[in-house]
Amino acid sequence: MNLMQEIIARAKANKQRIVLPEGTEERTIKAADQLIADGIADITLIGNPAEIESLVAKHELKNISKATIIDPVNHEKKAIYANLLFELRKSKGMTLEQAEKLIENPLYLGCLMIKNGDADGEVSGARNTTGDVLRPALQIIKTAPGISVVSGAFLMFTTQKEYGQNGILVFADCAVMPDPNAKELAEIAVATAHTTKVLVGIEPKVAMLSFSTKGSAEHELVDKVVEATKLAKEMAPELQIDGELQADAALVPSVGESKAPGSTIAGKANVLVFPNLESGNISYKLVQRLGNADAVGPILQGMASPVNDLSRGCSIDDIYKMVAITANQAMKK
Repeated sequence: MNLMQEIIARAKANKQRIVLPEGTEERTIKAADQLIADGIADITLIGNPAEIESLVAKHELKNISKATIIDPVNHEKKAIYANLLFELRKSKGMTLEQAEKLIENPLYLGCLMIKNGDADGEVSGARNTTGDVLRPALQIIKTAPGISVVSGAFLMFTTQKEYGQNGILVFADCAVMPDPNAKELAEIAVATAHTTKVLVGIEPKVAMLSFSTKGSAEHELVDKVVEATKLAKEMAPELQIDGELQADAALVPSVGESKAPGSTIAGKANVLVFPNLESGNISYKLVQRLGNADAVGPILQGMASPVNDLSRGCSIDDIYKMVAITANQAMKK
């Protein structure tokens, strides 16, 4: 059984309530139909019921009748959610009237369902931007205790079995934070280690990457990674984290032994934390395209409850996998 099969099996064994705010988006509703058929999660679709019914008829979907369908404009908990949003945002100047209008936005409604205990996680982004997905999540669900930043990890399934966990590595941040400072980078490292434990089921060995290994170069950019490594170890002393390391020193045992003798991570890393979004995003795409790797993500991490963002070019299979991943995150919240 490969890792995605294991993630799907865990989701089936402990079904979570996953809300899909883009319930009238064709790929989303097709994925929902398959997810319900396979018993991956209890699905809630947010959208106009007549539009959903039309799509069900058009595509001859057999299982959507088992989903919960919520009309964002007219449903029984509208007043409850409006008051909840008002209480959460009144210190920022939001009025009750504004809250009553805003909860008709499915992205806000989905997050309020999670906050109110009516759902365990959310997947959206097939027709909305990352900013649109994250804004209500940060306003309503907020970040996990001790974490101030949200970041995006990718599961990288490579053909090079000698690296990581039988060819599987976790890359971060590849999706959210353009230029994290040392404290933020440390939080990203700790969050990514947690993602690795939850989804891959292995002990994370975290390499804090740079263009320097253990002082081989001097620069303020290197200093940031050195400081981030120190802070990450202080935040989570139980984790195996080392830096600063160059990519080859992190991955190749002979290079790690040569450049960082005595390191418990060098040459054995299964988690790569990049110093900024530019390097992380470029790297995962290069490994994906030139190395023929399968990249699954971005998996948003650092939230108090799981909310995951899709690419607007996503496939039905991408949505299916992300719901299973979100269910796994919800189990370990």
